[in-house]
Amino acid sequence: MLQLGIVGFPQSGKSTLLAGLIEGRQPTRLGKGGAAMHAAVVKVPDPRLDHLGALYPDRKRVYAEVEYVDFPYASLGQRDQSAEAAWIGSLRTVDALVAVVRAFDDQSDAPQPVADSLAGPLANVADLQLELVLADLPLVERRLGRLKADLGRATRDERRSLMQEQGTLLQLQTQLEAEVPLRMLDLDDESWRRLRGFRFLSAKPLLYVLNIGEQQLGERAGLEAEFARRVAGPGTAGLALCAQMELELAALAEPDRQPFMEDLGLSELAAGRVIRASYQVCGLSTFFTIGDDEVRAWSVPTGTLAPQAAGLVHTDMERGFIRAEVISFEALAAAGDMAAARRQGLLRQEGRTYGVNDGDVLHFLFSR
Repeated sequence: MLQLGIVGFPQSGKSTLLAGLIEGRQPTRLGKGGAAMHAAVVKVPDPRLDHLGALYPDRKRVYAEVEYVDFPYASLGQRDQSAEAAWIGSLRTVDALVAVVRAFDDQSDAPQPVADSLAGPLANVADLQLELVLADLPLVERRLGRLKADLGRATRDERRSLMQEQGTLLQLQTQLEAEVPLRMLDLDDESWRRLRGFRFLSAKPLLYVLNIGEQQLGERAGLEAEFARRVAGPGTAGLALCAQMELELAALAEPDRQPFMEDLGLSELAAGRVIRASYQVCGLSTFFTIGDDEVRAWSVPTGTLAPQAAGLVHTDMERGFIRAEVISFEALAAAGDMAAARRQGLLRQEGRTYGVNDGDVLHFLFSR
């Protein structure tokens, strides 16, 4: 399950966004004290799964899930060392970050030019990015210090591996000292695998959510396009929404909600948009299975090979993998159902080297 950490400066609307994403439900409190985190698991909205469920109404629909963790903000310089270690340590465990950036102005209802509306938010983006960089730099420096000591007593065989790590970390140190996040660094896959255990914050995929005011909803498309352009980069994306309005809409029953959404020019709630954008920055895709008792959505890294995808369903399927029968959701929907797709010869036979695509409907054949 994808775990997303919600971060942002005070009064940015983090808690309002979380409440809207979980339709006003009470999140789970993690930890103790006034700065405790809050978490909630959300089913991933997917109209494709809804369609498959309608084709097989006697079978349970199992949605993919994501977990949001709302992290209370305290500047790195304002936390004592033990609190800072606990806070950053918890944040390092999430898969990606959702950074809420305030764009609304409580003092003014008058629309502003896009450049003026984004000046403050883009300054906050730079400050947030700097905080992540500053959290990673001491980690690199401490490890370099230990490596220097280890190299002094290492054998010849050990030195090569230690020197490779040292070289990589020196690259990271240069990047961080220049206040550039690590996700911008061009390293090969093997280097990133060696660094995985550090869980660097500035290397995590990052989605910026521009939290606009209700009076700015008419300008949302223009604000979002310019904001997304300005923050775009490797593993980084941006979108715009009004968290307060999303919370109010989420509280309405579906029939009552739709007319308001049409008036506001919204085709879906924030939950769908934020999750879909999070999947994109994390490089995740969704495939579907149709079993005897359920239709189910599965989230995997884009390009996951068919045997590994089968292993998510059951470990026996990966061990005994023979082949996968594959059809795209669009082709299946056009055919009517799986039986019709088989009659029309639409299912492809794919082997061990097949990389799963978003929207694939898969049936795995395996030996027991």
